[in-house]
Amino acid sequence: MNIKRIGLDLAKQVFQVHAVDSHEQVVCRRQLKRDKVQDFFRQLAPCLVAMEACGSAHYWARELRQLGHEVR
Repeated sequence: MNIKRIGLDLAKQVFQVHAVDSHEQVVCRRQLKRDKVQDFFRQLAPCLVAMEACGSAHYWARELRQLGHEVR
């Protein structure tokens, strides 16, 4: 997948992922269970990940940065 940017909606159990390429075309739209989020991002080339501000956002930002992603 040629992903440029990902929107990540954080939740307690099921997260929503929406990814676009450099032409702003949707390349991925899916639900991920909490225990599969890191596996999903580990498979991707580093990209920009935008997520909402909430209680677990700092935790997920640290985890995704360790995988090489830019988090906002």
